[in-house]
Amino acid sequence: MSKHDLLPDISKPGKIGCTLPELDVPPSELPPEDLLRKGLELPEVSECELVRYFTALSKMNYGVDTGFYPLGSCTMKYNPKWHEDIPRLPGFALTHPLQPEETAQGALQLMFELQEYLAEITGMDAATVLPMAGAHGELASQLMIKTYHHERGDTDRRKILLTDSSHGTNPATSSMCGFEIGVVSTDREGNVDMKSLNTLMNHEVAALTLTLPTTLGLFDPHIAEISELVHERGGLLWGDGANLNSLVGYIKFGDLGFDCMMVNLH
Repeated sequence: MSKHDLLPDISKPGKIGCTLPELDVPPSELPPEDLLRKGLELPEVSECELVRYFTALSKMNYGVDTGFYPLGSCTMKYNPKWHEDIPRLPGFALTHPLQPEETAQGALQLMFELQEYLAEITGMDAATVLPMAGAHGELASQLMIKTYHHERGDTDRRKILLTDSSHGTNPATSSMCGFEIGVVSTDREGNVDMKSLNTLMNHEVAALTLTLPTTLGLFDPHIAEISELVHERGGLLWGDGANLNSLVGYIKFGDLGFDCMMVNLH
């Protein structure tokens, strides 16, 4: 097998790559014959060929298992392999979202305690694990920001500021929340250009979005000044916690003046 062969290229009728366990649930009836697809031509390969195929593919990519990612953003962190064992524990793997709460108290306790830990780590008053992903956490945060201003009668604040080095989900999330987008320039060092922020931060701005360290891997030395300026003009400071790993144990987002944030738990 060459490293460029695809599975259909090495497929041979009758080869078996796995053996399924005996059926332990009632069999389901197949759909009517006229609704069944025919001739799917699925590859038939041995387990060894399958393992070598995907191993060869993995060697064609650069990842955290083969080297260091200087950026360190979002999905580029290394997670210990034993983490994969935890979700396989029966208390997690066999839990159903619709089962009675009294039968899932262990999982609920873990999620509650995780919320408490995250609030302590980030310096926030409270945390929630309800959002399903990082972008979902962004959405929850910015909907809270929108509600905050509306309940204060500050309905002119229809804009979110973000830097020109922001992650792509940042403007997408703000747009989904109905905000207009304003882009703050970065200076020659890659940090927030304070003149640009000073010009753009007005009565129409609901919040400034800031990743710390930034997507460029920089800790902005002007963070205290940035926070003061945003709050003086009635805005909120929202934090993208994609790179929180680099700050854990050193400093808390809440102590830096961030009003709310999301955390990528992966």
